Amino acid sequence: MYIKTIYLLEQEHGHVHITDISRALKVTKPSVTKATDVLKSRGLIEKEGYGPVILTEKGNSLAQSVLHRHEIIEAYLSNILHLDADEAEENACRLEHVVIDAMIDAMTKTMK
Repeated sequence: MYIKTIYLLEQEHGHVHITDISRALKVTKPSVTKATDVLKSRGLIEKEGYGPVILTEKGNSLAQSVLHRHEIIEAYLSNILHLDADEAEENACRLEHVVIDAMIDAMTKTMK
């Protein structure tokens, strides 16, 4: 969730700070700080003190992958299962983290 949020905020604003992430995810700044420390330790972001949060190449690639998975799942839920937009969005957010690649491939083929 954090990686995708950072990516989307970066695309929208060009820069991302802890406060931006906190607002977007409706979580506390300390929670964001802990999560970004983990992301930094995994080489997914760069962050120094109170400066901006910047996705690394690895983080950017992961964010795009998660976003792609989300879009496929949301489209499937909307177009094939006919869930309303809010339900499709909410469920896609949950499923994007647990669905295996084979299922994403099958969803994509079903929608062609």
